[in-house]
Amino acid sequence: MASRQGSELRPSPRNTLKYTVLVPAYNESKNITPTLSDLAAALRLEGIPFELLVVNDNSRDDTVAVVEALRGEIPEIRLVHNTPPGGLGRAIRCGLRHFEGDVLAVVMADSSDHPADVVACYRRIEEGYDAVFGSRFRRGSRVTQYPPVKLYVNRIVNKMMQMLFLTPFNDLTNAFKVYRRHVIESISPLQSAHFNITIEMSLSCIIRRYKIVEIPISWSGRTWGQSNLRLREMGRRYLCTLLMIWFERLLVLDDLMLESKPSPDGGPEGGR
Repeated sequence: MASRQGSELRPSPRNTLKYTVLVPAYNESKNITPTLSDLAAALRLEGIPFELLVVNDNSRDDTVAVVEALRGEIPEIRLVHNTPPGGLGRAIRCGLRHFEGDVLAVVMADSSDHPADVVACYRRIEEGYDAVFGSRFRRGSRVTQYPPVKLYVNRIVNKMMQMLFLTPFNDLTNAFKVYRRHVIESISPLQSAHFNITIEMSLSCIIRRYKIVEIPISWSGRTWGQSNLRLREMGRRYLCTLLMIWFERLLVLDDLMLESKPSPDGGPEGGR
């Protein structure tokens, strides 16, 4: 599923774009080793230049020590620390201030996102897309261990956003998405502090009419620990973010579009 601007694609030479995989981590000492090891193995096998940017989100367990120990065998790991207060959105925003790549993927530390999909998204970026959205609900997707109540709420919320923003993309709340650097620069600064950053990033990209493609992915529920997403607490935050971007689209889209065009040096144009 691609956006209508897909006919204007400008491909990049294979394996020339540096890939940042941003991994926010809060108390993920039991999950982070297989996550980083599998990502590094998949990216090395494909010959993709990369960095694994781990953002420690004020972990209280041994996450930092585990990541530091892994750097000996995976030198592509970079570790940065999100200062308090914590939250997924704040951790991602911290990572966006430090990433060095031409392309950025947001990947969860609990191995719920699959390395093969991280590679597949990079290949679609090489085709010329500005962003690639991973969907757990397209033909060809594979989902396991998704809590039934969260699944039900997920489908309602995503269908509502599809109708409000007239978009074909059906998994906007999923954090696993990939963006070119100029897209990240144009939608920044981001405001969300928690899981609502997932829709702030995706909807901000959509209203700016970037070239986007959505691909089916595999997703697995965590096997250790528990998710930090609490539906009742997140509802008001999702609503706030949704309304903010809706009114941006309604009232100031012309200004946003002027600043979303990539300049000759690869960054967004603007009045600075």
